[in-house]
Amino acid sequence: MIRLDCPVCGHRDETEFAYLGDATVRRPDPSITDPGTWADFVFLRDNPRGAHCEYWQHVMGCREWLIVNRNTATHQIDSCQLARSVFAGEATMAASS
Repeated sequence: MIRLDCPVCGHRDETEFAYLGDATVRRPDPSITDPGTWADFVFLRDNPRGAHCEYWQHVMGCREWLIVNRNTATHQIDSCQLARSVFAGEATMAASS
């Protein structure tokens, strides 16, 4: 079982969290009307092996959105940060390999 270190609640089992997707994917400009661009954004995802940044939400706890840097091969958690801190510039999101 994966254990995440929530910055608010401390160490918790993964069953308290919901995986929300790839934190490295950026939404296209809303003014782009090309269906192919939006189809790629919605449906095409990489399946990386190794270090990867992901969104998780602590749904059974503080409800915070987190950015988790996790190794997809070993499930080792390298970091777990509040998403709002990353986007406010208080922390940095680790680069995905």
